[in-house]
Amino acid sequence: MTSLSFVNGHIVTAHGVQAAATIDVENGGIVALDANAGSGAIDLDGGWLMPGFIDTQVNGGGGVLFNADLTVEGIAAIGEAHRPYGTTSYLPTLISDSTDAIAHALDATDAAIAAGVPGVVGAHIEGPVINVSRKGIHDPKHFGTLDDRLMDVLLAPRRGRVMVTLAPEVAALDRIAALARAGVLVSLGHSDATYAQARDGFAAGITGVTHLFNAMSPLAHRAPGVVGAALDDQQVYCGLIVDGFHVDDAALRIALRARPLDRMMLVSDAMPCVNARVKDFVLQGRQIHVEGGRCVGTDGTLAGSDLDMARAVRNTVVQLGIAPAQAAAMAATNPAAFLGLSQTHGSLAVGQRADWVVLDADFNAVSTTIGGTLSEATRHHASAA
Repeated sequence: MTSLSFVNGHIVTAHGVQAAATIDVENGGIVALDANAGSGAIDLDGGWLMPGFIDTQVNGGGGVLFNADLTVEGIAAIGEAHRPYGTTSYLPTLISDSTDAIAHALDATDAAIAAGVPGVVGAHIEGPVINVSRKGIHDPKHFGTLDDRLMDVLLAPRRGRVMVTLAPEVAALDRIAALARAGVLVSLGHSDATYAQARDGFAAGITGVTHLFNAMSPLAHRAPGVVGAALDDQQVYCGLIVDGFHVDDAALRIALRARPLDRMMLVSDAMPCVNARVKDFVLQGRQIHVEGGRCVGTDGTLAGSDLDMARAVRNTVVQLGIAPAQAAAMAATNPAAFLGLSQTHGSLAVGQRADWVVLDADFNAVSTTIGGTLSEATRHHASAA
């Protein structure tokens, strides 16, 4: 058993924020946690110890795009790129692609979990059952329906969680319900649904909303759309990209006041540029330019983000005025609940995995620990928002 003590900081535990703590770790899990620090304690110097961040939307990192590298090695490289920024669990995310590519992505994720790649807890399949009018950077040539073959691929037994983003107005509700019954996490996104269509999707089993506000029908006073349905609903989990580009801070503050905070999740929507020496990249044959933290295609369309989870937490605290402990919950506790992993992930408590991140007083990531092991990963370039 290993005991680690921390003092002079803010330690976000499942029972509140405390200034000092000793965490006992055995076999990768927390077996004891108390509010007293022993000798040789680590000085947090006014910083923060938070549960490890859980990112449900990671398209790439470290120069690797999941769509372009559907291998265990590619998945591992993405995780390594995000680890210095506090991400201890993640879903490699496939942007709309062929059914064959989806099958390969899910098989590679299974293999990564079997191989013990740190942090992989499943995969996120974003598209291709989405609305062309809200396509964002997705390539319409891959768009389709929930046909029998795609359903078979999505419903096959998997080692980790399977999350699927779709538009309910272009997907049969009975098939959405079949996915949900089988344990697939269905999220609404890239959708031009009406308020009623979105609500029908929630009733059929949709439990998430992918990057709220982005690529979806907006809230208007006579046509509330997807945004209105999401803000009106108190149960579905909503992902937020807090990078200063995807959504205006005022809109984010309004959304956070409108809904329970425990149903809000921070996501990075990260692209290969995060923690990469070369920022620009190619997405399915299209050149994406990255400058000042903003990723855009040649037509100016936003193409994911250059955001990491530590920066997302910092932006949520500094720009949106959310208390740090609440921001930590949005980055860890809430996504764990959405994924059905609350018994083992998402908080600092006895019985949880020994996953945490140390941030300095300005919320910059200092170190990351997964399963009680301090990460050796390094940063190439800090992402900017």
